[in-house]
Amino acid sequence: MTARRWFAVLMGAALFATGGQTAFADGGKKAGARFATLEGMAPEAAQARALAWLKAATKNDAAKVAQFTQIWKQEDRPVIDRLADTFSLGSPAAAALLREARNPTAPAPLEVPALLRDAKQPEFFRANLGLAYARALSNRRVHEEALATLKLFNADQVADPASYLFHRAVSEHALVNKGEAVASVKRLLNEAVDSPERYKTVGTLMLLDMQAWKEKDLGAVARKMGNIERRLELARGGPQTQKLQKEVISRLDELIKELENKAKNQQQSSGGQPNDGSCPDGGQPQPGGSPSSGQNPPKSPAPDSFLGQNKGTGKVTARQVRKLGERWGSLPPAQRAQAEQELEDLIQGLSLSHQEAYRAYFRRLQTSK
Repeated sequence: MTARRWFAVLMGAALFATGGQTAFADGGKKAGARFATLEGMAPEAAQARALAWLKAATKNDAAKVAQFTQIWKQEDRPVIDRLADTFSLGSPAAAALLREARNPTAPAPLEVPALLRDAKQPEFFRANLGLAYARALSNRRVHEEALATLKLFNADQVADPASYLFHRAVSEHALVNKGEAVASVKRLLNEAVDSPERYKTVGTLMLLDMQAWKEKDLGAVARKMGNIERRLELARGGPQTQKLQKEVISRLDELIKELENKAKNQQQSSGGQPNDGSCPDGGQPQPGGSPSSGQNPPKSPAPDSFLGQNKGTGKVTARQVRKLGERWGSLPPAQRAQAEQELEDLIQGLSLSHQEAYRAYFRRLQTSK
């Protein structure tokens, strides 16, 4: 299947999942309605504006104008990359900003740089430098400041609206801002007429993914765990991360209580008979299975959409889970094995992906202490 046909299949699936509304901008569901279009700036127009900015910023420095000419001869490079190089050439502050944003070992920024918020700077310079900066942060998964930077500007203020909408959607999706991410993806698919196929394909996949999101299921817990891991990798273990950790532990408490109540209700509805594998009539139990059903238990983990049942040792209560999360990173080696067994008891019966999500989360808690 060609890339074009594969994208058509994805778009069809997205249309089906969203009730046919994906191909319309807001208010575009009426017959004959049209949506706005966003077109990237032609390279020649971008070059002319960039040259005018450079001459003003460097007082028409001939050497830098010559370097500018070499930059814009690289026609195989995206316009936004050539603009970023131009801004670095004419502004030491812009060069330092981009260099730090692209450095994977540099600390993640804690706020949007003052240069991008300086209204005295030309809009063309700020908006396109902001896009290059946000893209570099997004590639490092520093989504908070990437998104905050992009929100300073609109898609029609930059030379590459498709790149703006794509990286904004990526950050919103990563931060689980569903409403905003859906809106950005729809604009990417509907308005950015010259958007690359890779942007459209990834955008459609994000849209399909978000259609399956639910507020308080185990998938939501796993997404929040992933966000905690990302923040800890960026050395962001402050109040916001701690708040997310508490929310995860609290939701795990709720899920465990729900499972315990469900198991209790099932036991009561069955007359309180112990589930020890024995047969009420004295017959022989089926190996590893239920004597009443005659079926063996499943030999594979539950599907990802299934919460599973509390089939562990029964020694892990909701209160213990909360305490386990609070003390996990400071356990001495002698107690590590016992704590890991408690975790395994808790997640037994869940799908493999959810089990691994829990393990990864608690591993990150350990390394963050």
